[in-house]
Amino acid sequence: MPELRTMKQLYLLVSLLVCTGALTAQVTGGQTTFQFMTLPASARLTGLGGMQIAVLDDDLGFASANPAALNPMMDGQLQFNHNFFLSDIQHGYAAYAHHLPKIGFTVQGALQYMNYGDIKMADEYGQIQGDIKAGETAFTLGAGRMLSDRISLGLNLRFGVSTLDVYQASALSADAGVIYNDTSSLFSAAVVIRNAGAQLATYNGEREDLPFDIQIGVTKRLRHLPFRFGVVYHHLQQWNIRYDDPALQNTDDVFFGEEPEESGNSGVDNFFRHFVFNGEFLLGKAEVFRIRVGYNHMRKKELTVQNYRSLAGFSGGIGVKTRRLRIDFGYGAYHLAGGVVHFGLGTNLKEFF
Repeated sequence: MPELRTMKQLYLLVSLLVCTGALTAQVTGGQTTFQFMTLPASARLTGLGGMQIAVLDDDLGFASANPAALNPMMDGQLQFNHNFFLSDIQHGYAAYAHHLPKIGFTVQGALQYMNYGDIKMADEYGQIQGDIKAGETAFTLGAGRMLSDRISLGLNLRFGVSTLDVYQASALSADAGVIYNDTSSLFSAAVVIRNAGAQLATYNGEREDLPFDIQIGVTKRLRHLPFRFGVVYHHLQQWNIRYDDPALQNTDDVFFGEEPEESGNSGVDNFFRHFVFNGEFLLGKAEVFRIRVGYNHMRKKELTVQNYRSLAGFSGGIGVKTRRLRIDFGYGAYHLAGGVVHFGLGTNLKEFF
């Protein structure tokens, strides 16, 4: 059977990349480059905690997280998203999708950008010499195909460029995903491999790893309530994704030559850092109005200031969808110092032409 053969091939690909990623990929901050590729591309994703890979509908933004989400309902969809990131950093995403009925594929082209603004340039004595520009851009080509009524596959190819003043680096990466969508039971499950690739050119001749990630996710829509909840488990290829945080260590009774012990249950904490939980209310007969909430435990633990309460890790958003227009707003709380505000606007060009 063609479906069975394709699923076996995908399983072998996933197994190979898991083994490769476990040997090379790092998770903790500062150990990978082109990190902007991991940011949520759409306002809807921001409102859902930054990750959602197991929804199959007409929202083109989901194809940035899992190319298997590309489907004929996205034919003619054009989407723009802009994220007012931290410290005046600007992040945005634009995409267009087109369905090719003769071969059964839905294809997309997308552009993601990160503008860090003006950065002060100084000499070794601290004297300001002027400003420099810094930014990153990624170009994506993707394709997805429904293998059956329940199974879809997809692939994204991405070329990234990073610029710092007169210096430049580049990288090539790929995403591969599969979605199982059972409309009768209102259940979906997905697996996606993100940012598998390598740098093509480096700043100083030293190659760095890309933010490789393997994610699995499930969603379930309640039968008698207009609500869909989802769970995403990320960094499947690496168990320990905690970092050396002095605030987690108990150094009161450390003797010479002994290692400080971590306070609390580090295993439980590490386990939940892999999870993103989210939910979405789909209100109205045509699901015109939507309310979203999300929780990212890894973001919560890494960006919470000790002894201070904050909403770090939590997110939310709203969306309005009409026949010709889709408007989304998302907010993600990152730190006591602030969060990110994300706006999205989408339409279907075939409604106008």
